[in-house]
Amino acid sequence: MGVKAWTAAAVVIGQLALAGVALAQEPIPRIVRDGDRHALLVDGAPFTILGAQVNNSSNYPTPLAEVWPAVRFVGANTVQVPLGWEQIEPVEGQFDFSFVDHLVAEARKNDVRLVLLWFGTWKNTAPKYAPAWVRLDPERFPLLQKSDGTDSYALSPHAQATLEADKRAFVALMRHLRQIDERERTVIMVQPENETGTYGSVRDFGPEAQALFNGPVPAALLQRMGKQPGTWSEVFGKDADEFFHAWAIGSFVGEVAAAGKAEYPLPMYVNAALRDPVNHQDPNTYASGGPTWNVVEVWQAAAPAIDFLSPDIYERASVKYEAHLDRYDRADNPLFVAETGNDVQYPRYLFSTLGRGGIGFSPFGIDFTGYSNFPLGARVVNEQSLTPMRDVYRLIAPWQRVWAKAAYERQVWGASEPDDRSSQTLDLGEWTAVVSYLRGQFGPDLLPETPDLEKPSGGVVIAEIAPGEYIATGLRARIDFNAKPSTDGKRRTVLRYEQGHFDADGQWVFESVWNGDQTDYGVNFTDRPRLLRVVTATY
Repeated sequence: MGVKAWTAAAVVIGQLALAGVALAQEPIPRIVRDGDRHALLVDGAPFTILGAQVNNSSNYPTPLAEVWPAVRFVGANTVQVPLGWEQIEPVEGQFDFSFVDHLVAEARKNDVRLVLLWFGTWKNTAPKYAPAWVRLDPERFPLLQKSDGTDSYALSPHAQATLEADKRAFVALMRHLRQIDERERTVIMVQPENETGTYGSVRDFGPEAQALFNGPVPAALLQRMGKQPGTWSEVFGKDADEFFHAWAIGSFVGEVAAAGKAEYPLPMYVNAALRDPVNHQDPNTYASGGPTWNVVEVWQAAAPAIDFLSPDIYERASVKYEAHLDRYDRADNPLFVAETGNDVQYPRYLFSTLGRGGIGFSPFGIDFTGYSNFPLGARVVNEQSLTPMRDVYRLIAPWQRVWAKAAYERQVWGASEPDDRSSQTLDLGEWTAVVSYLRGQFGPDLLPETPDLEKPSGGVVIAEIAPGEYIATGLRARIDFNAKPSTDGKRRTVLRYEQGHFDADGQWVFESVWNGDQTDYGVNFTDRPRLLRVVTATY
């Protein structure tokens, strides 16, 4: 949504509102599910988040001005911006929403949607964004205790005063959002807290926490996990400490989210600082209690107000990245990459995320403030380093609504170029699509190595739009469409490869036919955005 052009008609609208006539509102965003498929509905229709998360300290008007050029460059349609608790409630009970108002107005001017990140009790497991009146009063807002009786850096999830203070501020924020944005729906989702959990202590060992740990496991969790009653140790054995901590933090965040949704029920998700997706890892070495893949069910039972759990993936290697996607791509959990790196190795994973039916993808650190979180991201953030992200976003942005609808109603596939540059085969039902890399447009041979192709960056996505019809696009990749062996005595062929685009109403607009040299060796996507309609026939 952009800024509405006000004319004299605005006066009439204002008069009607004063007379008690309700202004038209866009439908509130929501998450929907059909079997193992999910969609984020924005303005009543499926929406694909092509995101951009700003740096942590870009949440003030001056640095925010350096966000918009980067957002425009990469072509993001949604921007994630943090709101610190200290920022909106510097004095207890006194709220300042001036930056929220400024942010929403600026997003509308720049024609993007917003996802707000609430940095409250937890930001990367710590209370650094809690106001001073919280951080300097450990008697009222106690810290988590480690097993040796010393204090952790993190706030305890068992402190009722902390919960009530955080919840009160979050409720005030959601109430204000409803007041300023209920009609236009610029803000489409909210993330309560950020990368919860605790490093260096598997759980809280304080007296109140220990008493709860020695008591019975809550009935809601027993039911979700299919377990019989007992204490935490009796029910969960070696996982008891971590599961207990996940339940405590999940319950805290879930109560905050539920209270906020009572004011304004936008979709809400939590993000995870990840554990190893393949190998065993000691919970004392990662953010224990956060929404890591091994405690998804615990979080779901503890926090039913949370719509889904999302991974923050800063793993460059393709095997590990794909494994993280697999852990969060579940029938009961929409896949959204809430954070990922902004360096050259990361953009290709958009293809894998969307191919799994994911609702969105958002690299971190997309602004021109001069900050870089290398080695997680690029050494320097500028137009050159962000070009790979721009290149993948511009493949999807013009038809993101069509893609999102296909992902929810039909079937989609995707492949990201692996580190070993090997080919991949996608099963399309009666067809397969073999995706290969490092090939020229004419001929079967591999290209000689060139500086442009030193690092894997390619990939493809394919959407079924009708029986036997597909839309395909990609970057530095070849697709060979092959019919599977016939089991019904009929023949199958690709009848036509059409280049085109979708208009504003989602209707296909023909531009040209690919044939001859352009299809003798598969369909080859370069660094130019191209959209193909592939029409097959059975006869």
